[in-house]
Amino acid sequence: DAGKTWKNVGLGKTHQISRVRVHPKNPDLVYAAAQGHVWASNPERGIYRSKDGGKTWERVLSVSDKTGACDLAMDPTNPRILYAGMWQAYRKPWGLISGGTESGLYRSTDGGDTWKKLTEGLPEGIVGIIGVTISAARPERVWAIIESKDKGGVYRSDDGGEKWTRVNTENKLRQRAWYYSRIYADPKNPESVYVLNTGFYRSNDGGKTFNSIRVPHGDNHDLWIDPDDPQRMIESNDGGANVSFNGGRTWSSIGNQPTAQFYRVITDDRFPYWVYGAQQDNTTVAIASRSRGQGIGLTDWHPVGGCESGWIAPKPKNPEVVFAGCYGGSITRYDHKTGQTRQVMAWPQLAIGQAPKDLKYRIQWNAPIVISPHDPNTLYHAAQVLLRSRDEGQSWQEISPDLTRNDKSKQDYSGGPITRDNTGVEVYDVIFTVVESPHEPGTIWAGTDDGLVHVTRDGGSNWQNVTPKGIPEWIQINSIEVSPHDKATAYVAATMYKFDDFRPYLYKTGNYGKTWTRIDRGIPTDAFTRVVREDPSRRDLLYAGTETGLYVSFDGGEGWQPLQLNLPVVPITDLTIKEKDLVVATQGRSFWILDDLTPLHEFQPEISGERVHLFRPRPTVRMGESDSDDEGPVGALGKNPPGGVAVSYWLKEKPAEKQPLTIELLDGEKVIRTYTTEKKDKDKDKEETAGAAEDENADKPIEAKAGLNRLTWDMRILKPALIPKAVVWGTREGPRVAPGTYKVRLKYAGETLTQLVEVRRHPEVSATDEDLKSQFRLLSDVRDQIEEAHDAVARIRDAKAQVQAIGDRAEKLGKGTALKEKGKVLSEKLTAIEKKLVNPELKSNQDILNFPPALDHQLIGIAVAVASADSKPTDSSWTYYKEVSGKLASILAELDAVFGRDLVDFNALVRKEEIPPVVVVSKKKSG
Repeated sequence: DAGKTWKNVGLGKTHQISRVRVHPKNPDLVYAAAQGHVWASNPERGIYRSKDGGKTWERVLSVSDKTGACDLAMDPTNPRILYAGMWQAYRKPWGLISGGTESGLYRSTDGGDTWKKLTEGLPEGIVGIIGVTISAARPERVWAIIESKDKGGVYRSDDGGEKWTRVNTENKLRQRAWYYSRIYADPKNPESVYVLNTGFYRSNDGGKTFNSIRVPHGDNHDLWIDPDDPQRMIESNDGGANVSFNGGRTWSSIGNQPTAQFYRVITDDRFPYWVYGAQQDNTTVAIASRSRGQGIGLTDWHPVGGCESGWIAPKPKNPEVVFAGCYGGSITRYDHKTGQTRQVMAWPQLAIGQAPKDLKYRIQWNAPIVISPHDPNTLYHAAQVLLRSRDEGQSWQEISPDLTRNDKSKQDYSGGPITRDNTGVEVYDVIFTVVESPHEPGTIWAGTDDGLVHVTRDGGSNWQNVTPKGIPEWIQINSIEVSPHDKATAYVAATMYKFDDFRPYLYKTGNYGKTWTRIDRGIPTDAFTRVVREDPSRRDLLYAGTETGLYVSFDGGEGWQPLQLNLPVVPITDLTIKEKDLVVATQGRSFWILDDLTPLHEFQPEISGERVHLFRPRPTVRMGESDSDDEGPVGALGKNPPGGVAVSYWLKEKPAEKQPLTIELLDGEKVIRTYTTEKKDKDKDKEETAGAAEDENADKPIEAKAGLNRLTWDMRILKPALIPKAVVWGTREGPRVAPGTYKVRLKYAGETLTQLVEVRRHPEVSATDEDLKSQFRLLSDVRDQIEEAHDAVARIRDAKAQVQAIGDRAEKLGKGTALKEKGKVLSEKLTAIEKKLVNPELKSNQDILNFPPALDHQLIGIAVAVASADSKPTDSSWTYYKEVSGKLASILAELDAVFGRDLVDFNALVRKEEIPPVVVVSKKKSG
């Protein structure tokens, strides 16, 4: 169904699938190239074939449990011919090994039944990764890019793989070969071939020379070329995917894909708070958690120094200053006011390309940077020792010994035996996570990537090894959380996935690490854990981020359950709680925020047995008029939180149609807004409101389901009721209530539940609560006057329609024209009054520019001006309102006079003719 739903079709034990090839005429004939486990040998490596669409598989090519299939090409003109690159490789936390004598290039000419290792002209001995492609324009021409110490490069065969010639040895095509080594033949030009690496390269001379093609982002990994039109292609890289329709001269944007991969997340202390993180292969990010616009866009975020990999630490009470890390030990101090980014690394070493054992400080890819919760001028940074600065990085001191196992055999170069590589990813025996207790200055916890946990309670003078007993020896201590409720309680999230162990490892201590308890029961055994946090508002309420999603525990880790909701199934790398929101960092789906955790703070198991439960809403801040939860084009805008009070309630079952649920918002005892699950009878409603003022944007019936439900009250009273199809130049919104305490009342199944609702003013606006109450009073009065004007118009139009109908009926009955003429005079008087209230010429939004506004738009103009900001109404707003209000009163008095005199006279004549008279009824929603 085009990707709407998916089912697993096996090969789960293979883990990494490098390629899938499908027979062009038989979709049930499928080939899968399995590279295998990243972190361990496994016997399921090789090429697999299915003849029944994945129901069953057979392995048709296998070399060993150390060598997997890194690429697979199918001849576009003869799908029985296949080429497979086999790669001997494995990875450990301290290094990657690419290459061995088992690597090689294989060919099958019988659909995978048999395979031949190709050797003539190809490198012998230790070979690394291999990419392979076939020219559709000349099928006997096959290309390969091969990692080899002395004979690496681009190879070409012009006889279907029997003999090979190395045609290019340029380093730019095979730098960091294990990370790239992809090659693609042009389907129409046999002389054209593409190679992907840090850059994007194309040859038009049979592979002899390659020219660079500019793409939106570096680190290029895959390419699709339209077999019928090679000018059309899709290219993927570490920034996303981009499309070209002209052979790579121009590309589509990657800015429409919310695919950022974040390592850590932290927030600052402003309102609304900002979220910070370093995104893999891109910049650091500081982004607003909500904006005043339609969504969170490009203007709502900026980089803050550092680079793709480091921790970030915004300075408390001065978030314009941010410390951010990068690999190799880099730390920058970024000042948003000046735009300057100063390097303040603890030791200005060039770590790239060096063996970790030769460095003064072993500082890994994702090294901790933490500001003390007690002193905003104290900064911590971690290598194999803990470093501290008290002058924003001007000077640094070591405040610990080496807290790692310091195993020199794990501190050599990464890479080999062919390509040596050290970017800082595989720096090992380091402090991987650091936290200072929020309760006690100088109590600092440190966890290493080689399985040790230490704590100091005197600022680093003395350290204790408090590693949990029974924890795997080389486990990575990924995060430590000090309980916000108890200074002696801490939590550890650790992971062994780099040893091919995907189980969760969560631990808890209540005595500074003297003893520990394992607390990961309920989390699946293949969902390894990177982070655990305790909610500051409720003790023992824990959140855990795993490789496959988010989990919650209400009992301090005794048991866990999913908290996925609408969160994509994605690795969770870090969590933080801010202002009762849960902020989530993911690998591949950017930042997510679970707004308003208060239902979880109040939730107890017995609530799930209640028929209905209403949670108390958290205090909510009034935000600007442009609040919106519209996310805009997918990927172009981050989604704002709902702009209002979140009303959460629990239902045991879905409400029946005959038993509606109603939620009311009250100011004192006055109901100011009502929501209900009851669906109105459209025909009956239409009959009741015929000709009367109505609100085309009235609150629609709400949906409620069994379980937890959430309704957002936008903090506004109901919109004014307008005449049908009214054209409004301005706003239809009802006024936003002033700061204060309100009530929410839920009625269902004979039960009535009430909670208080606190609305607060924005902490950064200068207006007082009294100013905003004055603003609300004026806007409420204006709203009522707009509704009153439109209700008068509705009554006028209703009366004119009845007058017209009576005249037509009298004429048909042959009762003379006097009645019709008198009705015409009455209608003309009513029309004259109507035009004072609204301009009937307004049929579309821009008509207001062509026809003068009537009284209703004068009122609307006042509302727009007064509601433009959180502020006290200007003196002129009150003065003009009183003037317009006086005009409305005069017009309504004129209307009452016409109804009281002219209409009475008309009805008297109607009754003489024994015809039912005109009846005029006000149907204002406000009463």
